[in-house]
Amino acid sequence: MLLQQCKRRWQMNSGKTIFSQIMDFVPQYEFHKCVERYNGNYKVQSFSCWDQFLCMAFAQLTYRESLRDIEVCLRALNNKLYHAGLRGKIARSTLADANEKRDWRIYGDLAQVLITTARRLYAKDDFGIELGNTVYALDASTIDLCLSLFPWARFRKHKGAIKLHTLLDLRGSIPTLVIITDGKVHEVNILDQMTFEPAAIYLMDRGYLDFARLYTIHLASAFFVTRAKSNFKFRRLYSNPVDKSTGVQCDQIITLKNFYQKKDYPDKLRRIRYYDPDEDSHLVFLTNNFTLPAPIVCKLYKCRWQVELFFKWIKQHLRIKKFYGVSKNAVKTQIWIAISIYVLVAIIKKQLGLEQSLYTILQILSVTLFEKTPILQAISQMDYTITNDNDYIQLELFNL
Repeated sequence: MLLQQCKRRWQMNSGKTIFSQIMDFVPQYEFHKCVERYNGNYKVQSFSCWDQFLCMAFAQLTYRESLRDIEVCLRALNNKLYHAGLRGKIARSTLADANEKRDWRIYGDLAQVLITTARRLYAKDDFGIELGNTVYALDASTIDLCLSLFPWARFRKHKGAIKLHTLLDLRGSIPTLVIITDGKVHEVNILDQMTFEPAAIYLMDRGYLDFARLYTIHLASAFFVTRAKSNFKFRRLYSNPVDKSTGVQCDQIITLKNFYQKKDYPDKLRRIRYYDPDEDSHLVFLTNNFTLPAPIVCKLYKCRWQVELFFKWIKQHLRIKKFYGVSKNAVKTQIWIAISIYVLVAIIKKQLGLEQSLYTILQILSVTLFEKTPILQAISQMDYTITNDNDYIQLELFNL
């Protein structure tokens, strides 16, 4: 069945560049809905929102350093741009104005459309633990900025930064929620902007340990797994039997001892103490799930590391550390288009049944964008052997 679909796609893509084939996976109807929602093409004559998206997508896929870099490379390919879908005149001033003025929410909404598609494709994927629940990892990553160029992104007295707050679906490592704030916003405040899915499990580090907000998750019939702080005080009600050979030292049902904490979270909690032989350390987990075996709870928290790998991966392989504009709108536009490209490549990987990692696919695409070859043929015919170096070990998550 897959072979027949691929053959049909090859026939359809006859004579089309790889870049054009990639953009065919972007739902045009949904894109135009996003543009109309925010009047993106209002009074635009030659350089549409679609042209802007294509230019920025090209920059992400080929790792362009600046607006001048984008302009020079695209003008060098001028005879191929029309067939790639680019109709507007390519000039760095035009692209800079578009990034400055056109609402970043156009591309934020497009990313959400692609995320919905990707989650549906990866819904049955395994992330290492067999569970019927949807499992999310929540974390934030800081991107440093020059305060003199980005005065709106104040972080410290003489330092600028933004934070990328991300909720990652562990099945497929798909970012389901991304919130961009300035560096001063604490991670725990993002919980106030979230809607929690019943029966889902949310993995968070100690930075999100706020009992009033955790109780909100509990009232939504969702579950959380987080770590306790060193000064955590509690009252033990009773202990469950444990197998210490699994690393679990104790499994207790507790209530909070501190008056204000107990007021914020009046219900029972589960406290699990675990010894990690790899790190030679003791970890204490808190959860409101009383049915999962204690070793599974510990393994779940370890899966939270996938969101750290996600941040590391997109910082290394997409353009979100250096920006083509200095305004808040330009920065958010670039980040959302980068996320859209990441999810788009994940969709292509799944729909074409590609075995290569996202990293490998992006590397191949970066040097073949304007070749007139079917994507599947270009990637599958690449004689590529993965070496067991440190970078590959760190990015093993993305061998989906």
